[in-house]
Amino acid sequence: MRARYRRITRFAARYLVQAWWYELFLPRFGLGWISARGRTRRLLRLAQRFHVLAVDLGGLMIKVGQFMSSRLDVLPPIITKELEGLQDEVPAVPFARMRERIEDELGMPLTRAFAFVDERPLAAASLGQAHRAALTDALAEESGLREVVVKIQRPGIDRIVDVDLRALRKVGRWLSKVSLVSDRVDMPALVEEFAVTSLEEIDYLHEAANSERFAADFGDDARVAVPAVAWERTTRRVLTLEDVSAIKITDVDALRAAGIDPSEVAARFAAVMFDQLFEDGFFHADPHPGNVFVTPLPTPDADTPAWRFTFIDFGMMGEVPPGLRRGLRRVLIAAASRDGKGLVDGIRDIGVLLPTADTVQLERAMTQLFSRFGGMGFAELQEVDPREFRAFAVEFGDVVRTLPFQLPENFLLIVRAMSLTSGMCSALDPSFNIWDAVEPYAQRLIREESGNTAQALVREVGAVAAVTARLPRRVDNLISRFEEGAVSVQTPRIERRLRDLERMIRRVVSAVLFTGLLLGGILLQPEEGFWGTILLIASVAPLSHALLAGIIARRNGA
Repeated sequence: MRARYRRITRFAARYLVQAWWYELFLPRFGLGWISARGRTRRLLRLAQRFHVLAVDLGGLMIKVGQFMSSRLDVLPPIITKELEGLQDEVPAVPFARMRERIEDELGMPLTRAFAFVDERPLAAASLGQAHRAALTDALAEESGLREVVVKIQRPGIDRIVDVDLRALRKVGRWLSKVSLVSDRVDMPALVEEFAVTSLEEIDYLHEAANSERFAADFGDDARVAVPAVAWERTTRRVLTLEDVSAIKITDVDALRAAGIDPSEVAARFAAVMFDQLFEDGFFHADPHPGNVFVTPLPTPDADTPAWRFTFIDFGMMGEVPPGLRRGLRRVLIAAASRDGKGLVDGIRDIGVLLPTADTVQLERAMTQLFSRFGGMGFAELQEVDPREFRAFAVEFGDVVRTLPFQLPENFLLIVRAMSLTSGMCSALDPSFNIWDAVEPYAQRLIREESGNTAQALVREVGAVAAVTARLPRRVDNLISRFEEGAVSVQTPRIERRLRDLERMIRRVVSAVLFTGLLLGGILLQPEEGFWGTILLIASVAPLSHALLAGIIARRNGA
């Protein structure tokens, strides 16, 4: 386990140093063209080596890779594409070891616990694997289940998860000391959120409870089904569920063979996921293709759907608190209305943007985004000139990088769920337009918001009246302060830029002085060895200032 810990931390340390050298150090001296020239090759090599590391180590490293492969919003496609194979590329554990695990957990021989267990794994995941099985006659009669799937934790996974989390926490602390990262996200808190999710995912009793809660939320919804839990054969490390295998949601050929329109599946799936986020507040945070089936059904009448979605694997679930849900609703309304300012206000309500963020440029960028790309479907976006996308992405990225932001609790799970949903819907229907899926929700939310207009108007009138009553006294106080010379105008952005310019000038002077002393020392060394050495030693001081002044200033918050 110590060797595992060292492999993870050494891998992270190596590429953190590499990133510092190419992305921070070289550009500081005007050598950014060197880092830009080999960036694609370096990113590909990083993704390939992490892929090898994750497959070799398994455990949470697979989960980290899976998460990274879905972050199309922040990671370059060259990384996410390379890590896509981690979704399914996990070697299986020999059944003999899994048999021991089942018998230890259930406290009985396998032949007594089940009438049959298929030794070939149905699926192998990073934390466990699943096998088809059948309950005994007595238990089948009692539970009403016969064909089941048994999910078993991999042996030793508890220790592996503990080591992986310790290593990730250390890497998180390293990143928290990099101002480029710490100014925008609390990495230790992010790692802790990942830790909580991971520990919940290896507790199968927690997963079973999640599945029953999810089933209760959709109990009256004919679009969704959830497998029943065989509690008599379920423990913290063994989970037995009803076998609900059907058509994999992204198997377009199988869907068409069953008479099911893939484009209808895409539209309905988006609606189901929106319901989870904006209505129930309890959502499936890992809806990748292996966790969602399309189950054909008999249709005795026109009111019964011909098929429904069957969700499995409830180890990774998320909750949307009421405050966050209100912010998400505001974002949804603004997106449907193509309202750039409203969208930024909604993002601020969610808590992503810190209160000090200057959002004027972001509002302008959002407005440009809506005016150019708003309403386009996936197929239409593919026809846009890539150079136009690239130019907008560069401009938008420059704006975003200047803003202080943080990620509220569970927000990453929301982003993951929506990213996977969008990807699956586009795979099912290349012409899928997310705006069409958003529109019905936005219209309904707008109607709900308008129902509270009268109350909001009364509150606004009261607030205006209060301000009006205080206005004469405040104007009189302001005039008095002007007469006393006690009013000062602060321009924090200009002052900050002037301080930055002043520091830059001092560092340029130090760099010039260093160059002069260094060259002088080199020239004097052959003839005047003593004075040449003195100049070389003296050049260290301005060099230190040129290199370290910026780092010290940022650390002191200057």
